[in-house]
Amino acid sequence: MNPVVHVVDDDKSYRTATARLLSAYGLRVETYESGDQFLARLSTCEPGCVLLDLQMPGQSGLQIQRRLCEQAPLLPVVFLTGEGDIKASVEAMKAGAKDFLEKNSTTAALMEAIDGAFIQYERQQVEHDRLQAQRALVAALSPREAEVFRLVIRGHLNKQIAYALGISERTVKVHRHQVMEKLGIRSAAEAVSIAANIGLINQDAAAPAG
Repeated sequence: MNPVVHVVDDDKSYRTATARLLSAYGLRVETYESGDQFLARLSTCEPGCVLLDLQMPGQSGLQIQRRLCEQAPLLPVVFLTGEGDIKASVEAMKAGAKDFLEKNSTTAALMEAIDGAFIQYERQQVEHDRLQAQRALVAALSPREAEVFRLVIRGHLNKQIAYALGISERTVKVHRHQVMEKLGIRSAAEAVSIAANIGLINQDAAAPAG
């Protein structure tokens, strides 16, 4: 499915002109007259990027961006403004905006910003899917395998794991092998990498060594 450019701007003439321009370049476009309208339809929005007006009645562009960071963090934002506001630009970029353009920017600059936003979305989606797959694999471990996994990523040796869990070292080796098989990995270092990716390392750092 082709990505969509979501144009959020209270200026009807600019909104319409931009939609026509982008459509002429073969892009799919959805328009919204306010940030509130966009947020109301966010759950049904298709993937792509957002061209977001900085100054609008109701919630400002920066306020909408903060909501997007919570509700749709993968959706890149390109800010548009009719006024050169350096402070707002810095704040927007710090909050993760892909780009910040004045409304009188050239078509080439606008298309470049959109292309960059699409590339960012695709990369973030791939990474998101990878992490979701890893979370699913870890969640599918049996309770005992999960215990072994958590001790492995904390650097415990087989004999230490056996002592901590009250089982034989041979049984630990069997569970450890099953964990490796299920996660599709071959080393403790790879297990640590997965744990770090899905946020388990910090959780375990505060846990007792057992």
